[in-house]
Amino acid sequence: MPMEEAGNSNFALDKLRTLLRSGSLDADGKLPTERALSETLGVSRRAVRRALEVLEAEGLIWRRQGSGTFAGRRPDGWSQHVGSIVAGTDLMEVMEVRLRIEPQLAQLAAMRAKAADVARMYELVKKIYESTDADGRELWDGALHRQIAQCAGNQFFLAIFDVINQVRQDEAWQAIRERARNASKTRTVTYGQHTAIVDAIAARDPATAGEAMRRHLLTLQESLIRITSLDHHERQSKQELA
Repeated sequence: MPMEEAGNSNFALDKLRTLLRSGSLDADGKLPTERALSETLGVSRRAVRRALEVLEAEGLIWRRQGSGTFAGRRPDGWSQHVGSIVAGTDLMEVMEVRLRIEPQLAQLAAMRAKAADVARMYELVKKIYESTDADGRELWDGALHRQIAQCAGNQFFLAIFDVINQVRQDEAWQAIRERARNASKTRTVTYGQHTAIVDAIAARDPATAGEAMRRHLLTLQESLIRITSLDHHERQSKQELA
């Protein structure tokens, strides 16, 4: 490899490491294309490709054919079975599990999150509140809760969380979540609850962080119960009239 190319590759590697640490990627962790990175960094695509190879070997990124390059470690084979697991449960079961796991994750995050992690959480809270569509709200809400789970610093907990979080990809889940928001006008309430969770994590107060997360999930659970109950009554009424 020519000396100039080697220099470009090292430069690209350094800049890509900075990008991965910055927390500025999209919620799914997807990196820009090689062409875009080449233009942004002012180096050849070959230099970008070599730098990405190094990061992939280090387990800092992974690639999916036809989809792109993503930050973090490649999902293992377990994730292939998540769809069938999610299909065999319902929203209330998911909420029961979330209520027992996520407050613990918030507590651990309060003990282990770094200042940059907390800053990213505040950014995500703002993005949730400013989102104008259901898909955007689900996207950034999921990113916030995963950021908290990741900051807990427990890979086993994180794997369990990721299984639970797969339910967000289900269209029925998104639809009922949006109906619950609209029916109870919880947008401002949710913003306050998310802020309270992050405030407690920033203050390194595990007990308050866990309780704030529990209250937040209970609010969501109550809204979902209200909506599903209404749906049940409407179906019964239609059957009686038929």
